[in-house]
Amino acid sequence: MPKSLVIVESNAKIKTISKFLGKDYQVLSSIGHVKDLPKQRLGVNVEDEFEPEYITIRGKGKLLSQIRKSAATSDKIFIATDPDREGEAIAHHLAEEMKIKNGRIYRVMFNEITEKAVKSALENPTKINDNKVAAQKARRVVDRLVGYQVSPVLWRTVYRGLSAGRVQSVALRLICEREDEIDVFVPVEYWSVTARLQGKQVDPFLSKLIKIEGYIPRLGNEAETTSVCDEIKKSTFVTKDIKKKIVNRNPAPPFTTSTMQQAAANRVGYSSKKIMMIAQQLYEGIELGGDGSVGLITYMRTDSTRIASEALQAVREYIMVGYGKEYLPKSPRKFKVKSGAQDAHEAIRPTSLKFDPKKIRRYLTNEQFKLYELIWNRFVASQMEAAKIQQTSIDIQAGEKFLFRTTGSIITFRGFLQVYEDDESEKKPGSNEKELPIPANLKVGDALDLLNLDPRQHFTKPPPRFSEASLIKELDNLGIGRPSTYATIIGTILSRKYVLKEQRQLCPTELGRTVTKILVQNFSKLFNVEFTANMEEDLDKIEAGKKKFIDVTKDFYKPFRIALDEVDSKKQEIRDSLQESTKENCAECGSSLIIRWGRNGKFMACSGYPDCKYTKPLEEPEKVEEKCDNCGKPMLIKHGRFGRFLACSGYPDCKNTKAISIGVNCPKDDCNGFVVEKKSKRGRTFYGCSNYPNCKFATWNLPVNQKCPNCGNAYMESRSSQSKGEFYYCPACKGQMEIEDKKESAAAIS
Repeated sequence: MPKSLVIVESNAKIKTISKFLGKDYQVLSSIGHVKDLPKQRLGVNVEDEFEPEYITIRGKGKLLSQIRKSAATSDKIFIATDPDREGEAIAHHLAEEMKIKNGRIYRVMFNEITEKAVKSALENPTKINDNKVAAQKARRVVDRLVGYQVSPVLWRTVYRGLSAGRVQSVALRLICEREDEIDVFVPVEYWSVTARLQGKQVDPFLSKLIKIEGYIPRLGNEAETTSVCDEIKKSTFVTKDIKKKIVNRNPAPPFTTSTMQQAAANRVGYSSKKIMMIAQQLYEGIELGGDGSVGLITYMRTDSTRIASEALQAVREYIMVGYGKEYLPKSPRKFKVKSGAQDAHEAIRPTSLKFDPKKIRRYLTNEQFKLYELIWNRFVASQMEAAKIQQTSIDIQAGEKFLFRTTGSIITFRGFLQVYEDDESEKKPGSNEKELPIPANLKVGDALDLLNLDPRQHFTKPPPRFSEASLIKELDNLGIGRPSTYATIIGTILSRKYVLKEQRQLCPTELGRTVTKILVQNFSKLFNVEFTANMEEDLDKIEAGKKKFIDVTKDFYKPFRIALDEVDSKKQEIRDSLQESTKENCAECGSSLIIRWGRNGKFMACSGYPDCKYTKPLEEPEKVEEKCDNCGKPMLIKHGRFGRFLACSGYPDCKNTKAISIGVNCPKDDCNGFVVEKKSKRGRTFYGCSNYPNCKFATWNLPVNQKCPNCGNAYMESRSSQSKGEFYYCPACKGQMEIEDKKESAAAIS
């Protein structure tokens, strides 16, 4: 009979921890939360100090009975749920349910699931942290008050089923406001001038015009630029100055949750939800053959860059042996902790450097390997020497008025870049600026010949839409949400159809913009960055014991209740503001038709509702040249739950439907089908074969009729990234190809 009971949060940890502890311990899992607020009602007693009404989650009763039974026969009970506020709340609820009062319940936390860490935690147990429990309770109560009392405002003014959330609605507001900036953006024309120069002993090189009479040039049109170029052509070019300096590029700190999600999204293209799912697997344990199940990384929900002294010593030894003395700094690197960060956990790092990603690759899925290698490389690189870069700047005078400059850099010592290639696109998303080659043998005073001038027209670009990575970075910088919430925030606004993901960019839907408009106009003090960030600070203060749950909740609720009452009195006014008039009249009663919102989007409805319930689609189905295979009538493009499709105009007499081809034949051998656009159950667009289920070809990326120049594959995929823009990708050889004429390519694949 086991003497001690260990309760973890996830079933995946049971096998790993049981192996470490042996037969004297029984390990059970709570499988997440065991108690929560009821779904069908508010569940918060506003009149009684905002006490939450926690109930047992449906389906958890049998599990709790098993835990109580095991606890009754155990000498000691160790609650080892995750080391964060959510885990502390689960521990509190478990302790309540076990109803053991003789001090046999202990709290233990694992920052990493290794034998040493687990045994050390059990040897040094603590008590449940009441302040953490109070902080989680405050978050849950405030979020419930917002969600359950603001969402009905959207039901009464737009349609039932919509939701508002304290944090998700602010994230949505950021996306919508960025879209507003893009909508009102007016491109401004400007021109650049690049000279191609050559010296007696100097090969041709390029140099950019940077100043005219000591000022940055403002060339706004072709006429101005042509005039300047005519002057430049008459000028004599002389090398004025050559500057060289060595600069250090220091490595980035090891990953926090936010930076891990940003890097993984940018480098391997995973969604934040998928990144956290894979990280959870690496943390909980992977089967490594003879080593059994091993937790490969430390806890993945953290905003700290702190590293344990043992891990620092181990990585320094690893660098010395693997790379040499010149790659090892004299002392361990320490990174500044971001203001407001919770320093309870370490940064995300490998639990042991003996599990090199390449050595254990056969035990990992491709996705696990990519993320684990990224975490490994970032951690090792963070403790390596800086890269040394020689920067060269050459100034060239053209006559008395014009100054040209050529800049470039050469890495003289790679340092940490040997392990973790620095990604400038993470710092400057969308930047395509390239350094010009530096000419050799050039000296100050050398005369240069002008071979030609290259004037180019440019237009300023609007701010880019948020990607998941850049939105997480923005939320992190603004202090909105916490490491455990980023994936949930993005997942919620996507699942609610407030936002769509197009080419990895987050685009607000009309519904999302409408919801944001209502919330911002009527709850301006609640759904804004400052309030949301301050609430996070208040929750941190509750955890630190500097504020009380009741004080924070009351301070929030008083102005919130006033705003709710004001909105309730003008709900008809809000509803009317969303309706649009039309010039059409109702076919049944003759009243005017108006445009209203419904569950499936906007539609036309009779203004005489509820006396007249006539409705019609906002847009008439689009006719196409194709005829129905069954009856010969014209086919129409209609919109359904799973995207666009062709339907017979003779409906309901003829119910023939078919998918719409994107003009690409199915690439599978021996298949005569064609690729069609589809939508998943969650509304995400993908592309599959028209012969499904006989042919199961499917891809998330848009196939195009472009033969791969590298391997001859019959098709390529249209992809895009912030650093590269649009490009073609071959799924067979993984080669990439630039799109030379993006206008033509866009037309070809639309």
